[in-house]
Amino acid sequence: MSKTPLTIKGAVLLRAELQRLKTIDRHGVISAIAEARSHGDLSENAEYDAAKERQGFIEGRIAEIEGKLANAQVIDPKLLDADGRCVFGSTVDLQVHASGDKVTYQIVGDDEADIKHGKISIGSPIARALIGKYAGDAVEVQAPGGVREFEIIDVRYE
Repeated sequence: MSKTPLTIKGAVLLRAELQRLKTIDRHGVISAIAEARSHGDLSENAEYDAAKERQGFIEGRIAEIEGKLANAQVIDPKLLDADGRCVFGSTVDLQVHASGDKVTYQIVGDDEADIKHGKISIGSPIARALIGKYAGDAVEVQAPGGVREFEIIDVRYE
């Protein structure tokens, strides 16, 4: 199985979520199941059904995060030496050709992507178009809303 790229911050966030799920959420749902059992007949007990469903979700999420961390290739953007190229973990300043607006994106793993915070997934159309390009290059991106054109202003590794 191939490794999945993940920034150090993304790995820290996943480990924190895993810790919370194992220590807080798992114990909370066990208590909820015990409480629901104490109410008697389980066949018509909505609280019991909801708690069991929540337990299934938590256990599934724990397994998912453990799998992602086991297959993760953690990359520190500060240690990258990509000679100014756009690579995983790099922060890229772009100018939108149509409007002249400037935007900044960091190329991150799928679990870290958050467009509101300027983090785009390595698998996104914009990131795929940027990979391997340098400052000064023009980039065309086939986005769901049509073709968008950008100029790369700067590439940083922070």
